[in-house]
Amino acid sequence: MADMQFHRGRLIDHIQLVVADYKASRRFYEAVLGVLNIPILAGEGYFFADEFCVSSGTPPTGRAHIAFQAPDPATVDAFHAAGLAAGGRDNGAPGPRTYHPGYYAAFLLDPAGNNIEAVYHGPARRSAEAVVIEAA
Repeated sequence: MADMQFHRGRLIDHIQLVVADYKASRRFYEAVLGVLNIPILAGEGYFFADEFCVSSGTPPTGRAHIAFQAPDPATVDAFHAAGLAAGGRDNGAPGPRTYHPGYYAAFLLDPAGNNIEAVYHGPARRSAEAVVIEAA
């Protein structure tokens, strides 16, 4: 993995999930994103967390797989515990995966059945914590 370089913040503008049970989804995402220290901005029937949006409505989106970055394995563990406590279902306990050396992840099914992951890729140097975009 030392030869690899990853770029974040240049491919996805946003991801939106439309859910049937907004309150259950909001409770779940407030718990797991809180552990990841990602704030939520909410309005009537929707919330945003950076490029991720969840809203109420019909028809609900199909099942998706979304992976959130975690700063360390302990945060992956806390993400899994918080998600279970907030109504998520286990879809893969925290632990190492064989995807590449250092990959440590946990998987949950959110209240709408989406496969939600927290992943730590191992020690790495970031060029920046995040890209900040300010509307003109």
